[in-house]
Amino acid sequence: MSDAQTHLLVDGSNVVHAWADTRALAKRDREAAKALLLRRVAVLHDFAGWRVTVVFDGRGEELRVEAVGESRDFACVHTPAGATADDIIERLVGRAAAPAHCLVATADQAERNVVEAAGAAWCDPEGLARRIEAIDTRRARAVARGNAEAERGWRAGGAGR
Repeated sequence: MSDAQTHLLVDGSNVVHAWADTRALAKRDREAAKALLLRRVAVLHDFAGWRVTVVFDGRGEELRVEAVGESRDFACVHTPAGATADDIIERLVGRAAAPAHCLVATADQAERNVVEAAGAAWCDPEGLARRIEAIDTRRARAVARGNAEAERGWRAGGAGR
């Protein structure tokens, strides 16, 4: 599954701790590790057109939802105390109009079983990293093609002067 209808739901802490570089960063600066995860998944939102929700276990009294950038379909969620990222992800999948369009990224096998039973797809953190890399490669190629076309146009326009 990877089309523009995809809703990526990321177990934020789980993925941060699964990737070596974000895990090391989290030991020094948890907020920086969260920000790095959000920057990485942004390519799936910005260039693949996916809806993205990254869920972190919280400590506050209420569910906190923050838009990432200017978009209403890219959010960072912090659960209230007493609730886990798994709880929120399961609710989001359960309430989705089309659970089959949901892709949950987590290394938690129990969570995998629950979301797959609800009709969602699953990928582990390494699979998420591969998807990010693939889309980022496509984005870089598109930018390079656009730059080459712009340069050809500039040269063609400048040659006639």
